[in-house]
Amino acid sequence: MTDATQQAPGPAAWLRHAWQDHGVWLASGVILALLALFDPPQALDSAAFAGAALWHTAPYLILSIAIAAWAGATGADNLIARAFSGAPLMMVLFGALAGGLSPFCSCGVIPLIAALLAMGVPLSAVMAFWLASPIMDPSMFLLTAGVLDFEFAVAKTLAAIGLGVFGGLVVHGLGARGALDNPLREGVGNGGCGGARVRAPKPVVWRFWTEADRRARFLREARKTTLFLAKWLFLAFLIESLMLAWVPAETVTAALGGTGLWPILTATVLGVPAYLNGYAALPLVGGLIEQGMAPGAGMAFLVAGGVTSIPAAMAVWALARPPVFGLYLALSLSGAFATGLLFQVWTALA
Repeated sequence: MTDATQQAPGPAAWLRHAWQDHGVWLASGVILALLALFDPPQALDSAAFAGAALWHTAPYLILSIAIAAWAGATGADNLIARAFSGAPLMMVLFGALAGGLSPFCSCGVIPLIAALLAMGVPLSAVMAFWLASPIMDPSMFLLTAGVLDFEFAVAKTLAAIGLGVFGGLVVHGLGARGALDNPLREGVGNGGCGGARVRAPKPVVWRFWTEADRRARFLREARKTTLFLAKWLFLAFLIESLMLAWVPAETVTAALGGTGLWPILTATVLGVPAYLNGYAALPLVGGLIEQGMAPGAGMAFLVAGGVTSIPAAMAVWALARPPVFGLYLALSLSGAFATGLLFQVWTALA
């Protein structure tokens, strides 16, 4: 048997890689194919709805893609390392601010967390960054403003920073009693290559276009971000079109509408299993709000799902000891509920 034969991937590996690379597009194609087979008019309506929605959000998409590519090409994300120095309480504040403004998702932030903890950065500051980072970033802000509205985007940014500060202060209080020593699991490293930007931050090159490799990195990041956003938003807009067509508005209003605590609590709990990712969730929440979902419930869903979605929770479980993982979940869900409640009160008074 030749080396080439030995290294040839089997059918299972090929399917796994195909799903990782094209699974979201495949899901959209399957939905449209099934609609074309069983409900042709709805297939046309859903395709037109998704296309129109993408066109409507195109200016925000282009700007968010440019910002993401710029951050990667200049190395601006290396600035995150500067947030973790100084007095513990100031580190909590700066960690929350850095998390709310940095371009890291709930899973992508995990290597950085491992690096920070391995370097001895206090868990309070790390938790502040950890909780705030998945909720908001510059690209997410622009898309939230475009898909929902500017007020919602600002409120979600404040929610990210507020949740980070809240979590960091709680952990700071518990840490003073020695309750959270050694937060990492045995055998967990220092973040691998993903943590290098924290362990040995490189200088930021603002004029990235003067270097060929940075220009190439800008184009790679732009292409990657474009494909990522396009596939997830197209699928999300397809699902939104079906919700608007098939889910009675009175059903949504009964479950998630109104001004009481129950809709916000329900949305907080549903945010964990139902959340796809931050970009795909925006059109879904927008569609639900159109059908009667309370704004506070929408905020609670986005915050809870962003921090505690199942993939993110699995990554945290693999990294942190059970007490830290449990605290992470408790802070996430309680903070999401409080954020939704505060936003509901604000919209009622506005």
